[in-house]
Amino acid sequence: MAHNCTTFRLNTGAQIPALGFGTWQDKEAQEPAVTAALKAGYRHIDTARIYGTEPAVGAAIRKSGIPRSEIFLTTKLWNNSHHPDDVAAALDASLKDLGTDYVDLYLMHWPSPFARGAEAFPREADGKTTKMGDTDYVDTYRAMEECVKSGKARAIGVSNFSQAEMQRLVSETNVVPAAHQIECHPYLQQEAFTAWHKEKGIHVTQYSPFGNQNAIYDAGKNMGKLIEDPVLAEIGEKYGKSGAQVALAWGIAKGRSVIPKSKTEERIKANLEGDFELSGEDMERISKMDRKLRFNDPSTAFGWNFYADLDGKKN
Repeated sequence: MAHNCTTFRLNTGAQIPALGFGTWQDKEAQEPAVTAALKAGYRHIDTARIYGTEPAVGAAIRKSGIPRSEIFLTTKLWNNSHHPDDVAAALDASLKDLGTDYVDLYLMHWPSPFARGAEAFPREADGKTTKMGDTDYVDTYRAMEECVKSGKARAIGVSNFSQAEMQRLVSETNVVPAAHQIECHPYLQQEAFTAWHKEKGIHVTQYSPFGNQNAIYDAGKNMGKLIEDPVLAEIGEKYGKSGAQVALAWGIAKGRSVIPKSKTEERIKANLEGDFELSGEDMERISKMDRKLRFNDPSTAFGWNFYADLDGKKN
């Protein structure tokens, strides 16, 4: 049975569930995890080509018996398929693995183009440096606009763009992005940036809503976990909720969808309980937690200066 959760209206008119289930890492665990999520009531599933989880997501959806029309499904275009001639084929490959003829939202994963080809992470001759492509992300996005016309993507958007990149994209393309997926949590609140999106009618989805939970994030390894912050714990006590659930409720109260990840059925179910209302006083307390602390910045590895004009950028 679907969880009766908050939804937000995209600029396409579609409704996106505020609480989504994020998939990433550990391919073997993904099908049972997505199966558990759908059984628990999630109807918003987030995946990406690079995660390698599209087949597992597709299998879980098929076996669930839940009508495809009841599930909001997001996937993402990887960096090695940015050339306009490669975009449609990349989406077709994702659709084949997902076992569906459309996605509800198709995102450009990063603004940075890698060299064309089968290699997900192409390297220069030194074997270390990322081999970059020369495709302009505006041209990539224009090719994605054709995916909307074909009906294979009900909506399109981006992920991990800076404000300058977003402003240029909006000014030079025809379809305003339906959504922008960014790192956002109480330690990286990005109030000005998210307010800009609201003005433009672009929905924001928070990835890493729990901050430094991800093992691959170098930043924050020597500090306590965000979800164990005393402020979140104290607020949670008032509602009979965990710090993690409070972090999710904060994001939803700000008008953003959140996509927590988990492999354990207990936490998958618990995260669904993060859709509740916080008081104005508690929202104000959380606003004071902002450290402008970004955990995910692969600029060096990807050969691109990400987030150049945003909070949390390390010089």
